[in-house]
Amino acid sequence: MNDIQQCVACLEEVIGYKYKDRKLAIEALTHSSYANERKLNKIACNERLEYLGDAVLELVSSDYIFRNYPDMPEGKMSRLRADLVCESSLSESAARIGLGKLILLGVGEEHCGGRNKPSVTSDAFEAVIGSLYLDGGMEAARKFIDKYVLDDVENHSEASDPKSALQELVQANKLGVITYKVTDETGPEHAREYTVDVLINDKVYGTGKGRNKKTAEKKAAKVAVGRLRCI
Repeated sequence: MNDIQQCVACLEEVIGYKYKDRKLAIEALTHSSYANERKLNKIACNERLEYLGDAVLELVSSDYIFRNYPDMPEGKMSRLRADLVCESSLSESAARIGLGKLILLGVGEEHCGGRNKPSVTSDAFEAVIGSLYLDGGMEAARKFIDKYVLDDVENHSEASDPKSALQELVQANKLGVITYKVTDETGPEHAREYTVDVLINDKVYGTGKGRNKKTAEKKAAKVAVGRLRCI
């Protein structure tokens, strides 16, 4: 998608937010490679917005964890927040809104598969948060984070980590090697549902579905844990 205004309009439609200042949206979508190739000012790319968005994301996620997990010690709170805002998690959130196809990339980065690089899409996702904060204040940024980052927080919590439980069971009983395999993808890019099988030595022990691969894997692992404990 090459038309800049079309990219912004698509972003607005997907996230359900209308920018008052569309320049902020354009900046959020502008990768440094695009700015460099077009001899734009260095600050025209999304790096500054990414910096701001990262700080807003950390504050909102910290506040959410603090309020919703009153008995969780500081160490576990920090690990949960780190899991929520890590590159892989944010790149999955970016994929849910089809952000990769909207980013303005330079020709070189485009040819290198930049639209699918987690580092590129996760940075752009944080830049969008920064743009929403500047355009609509903390409330606009919080709504976006709640919808696309904190909507599935339980599946990131250590208290709900069936993948680790499965790994421990398999290792303790010397059952073999665990692999996860995506068997189906359905729905539009912004509302994709994944189906994942978990296999132990190439035998399926559980299947799970989720709005991202990580959630589907955890659900599959939970099924496998239940099955192994009944054997």
